[in-house]
Amino acid sequence: MNKVAAQRLVRETLQGSFNKEGFVSLIKNMLNRIEEAPFTYKGQYIFDDFRDSIKLVERIGKYKGPDEKLMDILVIHLQKETSLERARTKQRNFVAKYLKGSRGGALKDAALVAFVPPDGEDWRFSFIKMEYTFNEKGKVKEEFTPARRYSFLVGKNENSHTAQSRLLPLLLDDEGQPTLKDLGNAFSVEKTTKEFFEKYRDLFLRLEESLDAVLKKDTKVKTDFKAKDVHTVDFAKKLLGQIVFLYFLQKKGWFGVKRGSPWGSGSKHFLRELFDKKHGDYENFFNDILEPLFYEALRLERPADYYKHFDCRIPFLNGGLFDPLNDYDWIETEILLPDDLFSNDCHTKEGDVGDGILDVFDRYNFTVKEDEPLEKEVAVDPEMLGKVFENLLEIKNRKSKGTYYTPREIVHYMCQESLIEYLYGEFNPEIVAYETIGDAQMAMFGNEAKKKQLDLTIQHRQRSLIDKKDIETLIRYGESIVEHERRVVNEGRETDRYSFKLPERIRANALRIDEKLASVRVCDPAVGSGAFVVGMMNEIIRARGTLTPHVDGNQKRTPYDFKRHAIQNCLYGVDVDSGAIEIAKLRLWLSLVVDEEERESIQPLPNLDYKIVCGNSLLGVNKLFNYEPLKKLEALKPLYFNETSAVKKQKHKKQIDDLISQMTNGHKDFDFEVYFSEVFHEKQGFDVVLGNPPYVALQKNSGELGRLYKDAGFTTFARTGDVYQLFYERGCQLLMPSAGLLAYITSNSWLKAEYGKSTRRYFSDNHTPLRLIELGKDIFESAIVDSSILIARHGKHDETGKAVDMDRLPEKDFPPAEHHWGTFRPTGEKPWSTLSSIEQSIMDKMDAAGTPLKEWDVSINYGIKTGYNPAFIIDNSTKQALIDKDPKSADIIKPVLRGRDIQRYKAQWARLWLIDTHNGYDNVPAVNIDDYSAIKTHLDRFYPQLKKRQDKGKTPYNLRNCAYHEEFSKEKLFWIDLTEQGRFAHDESEMFCTNTAYAISGPSLKYLCAVLNSDLITWFMKNTALNSGMGTTRWVRFTVERLPIPNIPSTEQHPFINLVNSILKAKATNPKADTAEEEAKIDWLVYDLYGLTTEEIAAVEQNCMA
Repeated sequence: MNKVAAQRLVRETLQGSFNKEGFVSLIKNMLNRIEEAPFTYKGQYIFDDFRDSIKLVERIGKYKGPDEKLMDILVIHLQKETSLERARTKQRNFVAKYLKGSRGGALKDAALVAFVPPDGEDWRFSFIKMEYTFNEKGKVKEEFTPARRYSFLVGKNENSHTAQSRLLPLLLDDEGQPTLKDLGNAFSVEKTTKEFFEKYRDLFLRLEESLDAVLKKDTKVKTDFKAKDVHTVDFAKKLLGQIVFLYFLQKKGWFGVKRGSPWGSGSKHFLRELFDKKHGDYENFFNDILEPLFYEALRLERPADYYKHFDCRIPFLNGGLFDPLNDYDWIETEILLPDDLFSNDCHTKEGDVGDGILDVFDRYNFTVKEDEPLEKEVAVDPEMLGKVFENLLEIKNRKSKGTYYTPREIVHYMCQESLIEYLYGEFNPEIVAYETIGDAQMAMFGNEAKKKQLDLTIQHRQRSLIDKKDIETLIRYGESIVEHERRVVNEGRETDRYSFKLPERIRANALRIDEKLASVRVCDPAVGSGAFVVGMMNEIIRARGTLTPHVDGNQKRTPYDFKRHAIQNCLYGVDVDSGAIEIAKLRLWLSLVVDEEERESIQPLPNLDYKIVCGNSLLGVNKLFNYEPLKKLEALKPLYFNETSAVKKQKHKKQIDDLISQMTNGHKDFDFEVYFSEVFHEKQGFDVVLGNPPYVALQKNSGELGRLYKDAGFTTFARTGDVYQLFYERGCQLLMPSAGLLAYITSNSWLKAEYGKSTRRYFSDNHTPLRLIELGKDIFESAIVDSSILIARHGKHDETGKAVDMDRLPEKDFPPAEHHWGTFRPTGEKPWSTLSSIEQSIMDKMDAAGTPLKEWDVSINYGIKTGYNPAFIIDNSTKQALIDKDPKSADIIKPVLRGRDIQRYKAQWARLWLIDTHNGYDNVPAVNIDDYSAIKTHLDRFYPQLKKRQDKGKTPYNLRNCAYHEEFSKEKLFWIDLTEQGRFAHDESEMFCTNTAYAISGPSLKYLCAVLNSDLITWFMKNTALNSGMGTTRWVRFTVERLPIPNIPSTEQHPFINLVNSILKAKATNPKADTAEEEAKIDWLVYDLYGLTTEEIAAVEQNCMA
C-alpha cells in the first residue's frame, strides 16, 4: 500500500464514526495475513460480571505472527455511551478474561480491539497484551494475570494525526508480518510524548519572543509588567498551561453550551470555533477573546454560568489558574500577540498545514485520564505536563537545579509500596519500634518531660490484624477484581462460579482500612510537577474504590469525592520553583475534572495555595508557637480551600498570611510546621514522605549551596556531599515518629561514595531500610546517573530489608520479580551493596580474612597533576629535540604513563615523557627553569595557559607540590580509575603516571599485584565501588584503600609471586601474550585465601562474566 492510500485508509477509518468494513480493511492491511474466524458473543454468553458494560463481542479473525504469539481481532460493542470513558478497567479486565480462555478456549497472548459505544461516534482502537506468569509446572498463575492496554482515541470528534504516523510503517509493508513487539511500538505512548514535548517547547519559545516584542513596542504593558514583577517567560508558561487546560476540558463538552442546556452538550472544538469567530468577532484573538475567557468567563461566578460575550454557558472554575499572573492589569493593557501565533497556513516539515498553538494542539488527542501502568492512551494526558515542564527548563538550568522527571512506572511502584508499608505498619504487630522520649516532633505543642531527666526508651507494639500479602493484593490487584467483589456482594453469597478474591482479613477490616486510607498524610518535599502527589492520590482512590463493596454507609463514594477528600486532607507538596508548583496544581485540578460528572452544576476547583507551596524544604524559620494562633490557622485553611468568592478568598488569605507572619516573627519563608501545622498537630509528622529530590553537589557554583545549608542543622551535611542527602535527612525529620515511611529515588552514589558516609551512618543508626533497588543509569533520559530507590521506616525496627540490583538481572522488567530480591542489612559507614545471601556470605568472609589496604605498610598516591598536559607531556621526538638543544634537559625528563597505557600486570608504555619541573620535595629544591634553557623555550610557547592553571608551583613553569615525588623512583604498582576489571601493573623503573592513574609503593607488591588483579577483587569492587554511569567501575583511591587483602607471611606469598613473575616475563617479550592459565591459577589461590566454597566461587565467576 502506498503512503497516500495508507493515510487515506487511516483517516477514513479512524476519523469518523465506527465502520466495521473499514476497520476490517485496516486490520488486514496492518497484519497482511489473518485467519478469518468470525463468531459472536452476546446476552448470556457475556461473562456475568461484565454484562452491564459489554453488549456484544464480535471476533473478526485470528493472527499468529513470526514470534508464534496468538492474537484475536475483536469488535466489542458497549452497553452505553459513558462506558467508553468510565469503564476502562472493566473493558481491559473483560478482554484479559477472554484471552485467558475463560470459555474453554486456547490461551491467547494479545488482542486488537475496537471498543464501540452505541452511537459509534467516538471509539477506542486498543492493543491489549497479556503478561502471563507461570508456576514451577509451567502453568499460568490465574489469579492476577495483568493485561496492559494501549489505545488510540478515535472517531468523529478526534484527529487521526497520531494514529497515521504510528500505523503508517505497518501499512506500507505489504509482505512482512508484525510481531507483538512491532504492534507495541506502533501503539507506543513514548513516541507521542517526545514529539509533543518538542512541539510544545517550540511554541513556548515563539510565544516568549512575541511577548518580548510586545514589551518593546508598548511602554504601558512594559511598565505594568515591571510594576507587577511579571516576566515574559512566566507569562508564556502560564498562557500555554491555560490553553492546554482548556483543550483537556473542551473534550468534556463544557464550553459553548447553549443557554438552558446541560453540561457536556457543548462543542469539543470550542477554542478553534473562537478563533474562527463563530462565537463573536475580534480584532486581536488574545486581547479580545482569550483574556476575557480566562479572567471573566472562567474566573467569576455568574447566574447559570451564562457568558454574554460569547452567548453561551462557560463553567466557573475558580482555583487560581485563571487569575491574572501577579494581578497584571489585563483590562487596561493591550497585549496584542499576533493572531498567526495561534493559527496560520504555514507548512510544517512533516507536511501538515499550520504551526500555530491551536494548529499544533488540534493535531493531538487530549485525554484528562492520566495513564496508569496497565492503561495507556496514545494521547496527551496531564502526566505529560510534568515532562513539558522539564523540557521548558533550559538544559543548563535544569541540571543546575538537579531536577529530572521520574518515569511513571517508577512513581507507580513507589506509591504502591509506600501505601502497602503504611497499612502494614498500621495493622501489623511484628514491627517493634524503639523511641527515645522527648525526640518526637511534639515540641511545638508542649512536652511534659523535665529538663535534665534521664533519657527513657519506650517500646511500641501492636496487635496482629492483616498480613502484608493481603495488603499487597488490595493495593496491587484490587482494581482488577473490584467488579468481581461487587458481584458477590450483590448476590449476597459466594457460588461455584463467583467467590471473593479479596482476602478475608481485608474484607473483615474494610472500614478500618478505608479510614486509614482516608487519613494518610503524604508529602513530597521536592514536588516538581506533582508526579508523586498525583500518583499517591490515584493509589488511594483505587484502593478505597476496591473496598467500597465491603464498606457500609451512606456517604458518597465516587472517584470525585475520594479525590477531593485526598487533595484536601492527604496530599502536601513543596518546591523551590514556582513554575513547578503551578504545574503540580494544574495536574491536581485536572484529576478532579476527569471525574466531575455533574450535569447540572460543575463544582468549582479548590484553592491549593496552602497544599502545594512554593518554598525551600531544607530551610525553616524560628517559630513562636502559640496554641491560639495555630487553632485559628487550622480553622481557616479548610475555609480557604473551598471558598469561591473572590472577596472572601482574599479575606481568608490575608488572615492566614497574617497568622503565619505572627508565628514566624514576621517572616513568611516556608516552614513545614507552620504551613502544614495540622499534620504535626494531629500525627506529629507525615505518614509518607516520598519523591525525587534534586541532585546537586554542594560544592557547585563555588560552594554556594554548601554555605547556604552549612548551619541549617543537618547531621549528614558534608561540603563534598549532595543536596539530595540533606533531603534524606529532612524527609526523615518530617515523618511520624516510629511509623512514617520515606520513599525516595535519587542518585545511588551515596550508597558507596566517600561523601555518602554520613548518610549511610544516619540510616544505619536511626532508621530501618525496607527496600533498596539499584536501577542503573537508563532511568532518566537527560541524566547520566545511576539511580536507586530507598524505602525506609522511621526508627529502628526488627524488620529485614530487601534489595536488588537491576543491572544484574537477566531481564530488566520493572518492578523486579520477587525471587530476584535478596536480604539487605545496613553496614554503617561502609558501602552498602544489594547482595544475595550467598554474596553476603562472600563479603563477610572477605572482611573477616582481609586487612584494609590502607592499613598495610604501603604508600598509595595519585598520579602527577600537571595542570596542562599539552605542555608537560611530550612525545619521544620532542624529548630528543630538547636534549639535543640542551643535554641538561635529560635530567628532568622522565618516562610517564597515561591511564590508557596501564594494563593488567604490565603497562604498555607509549614512549611519552614528563617534563618534571617539580616544586621541590624532601631536601631537594624546586627546579629552576633558568637552568634548562631548551625546556624554558618549549614551555614559553604555552605560557598563557601555564599562568592561568591552578595546579602550578612557585612559578608558572613549576609543577604543583608533590610530597610523594620520591615514591615514583621505587618499585610500585600502577592502577587506573575507570575499568571493568582490576588493571594493576607492576613497575620497577623510575616511571611516573598522570592523574588518571594511581601508584602503590611498599613491600609485597607482586603478591598484591596478583590479588588485586583477581576476579574476586573485581567482584568486590563491582559490589562496593561507584559505577561511572558508562558501564565501568570507579577504582578511585578511597575504594581501593579499603579492599580487604589477607596480610599473609612472605613465605606464603611465593606461589603468587612465582605466577606474577611468569606473567611479567611473558608480557615483557610479547605484551599480548596469553597468560590466562597463570591468571586462572591466581584466581584459585585467591579463592582459597578467603575460604570460599564451590558455590560461592561459581557466584563470583558468573558475576564477573556478566
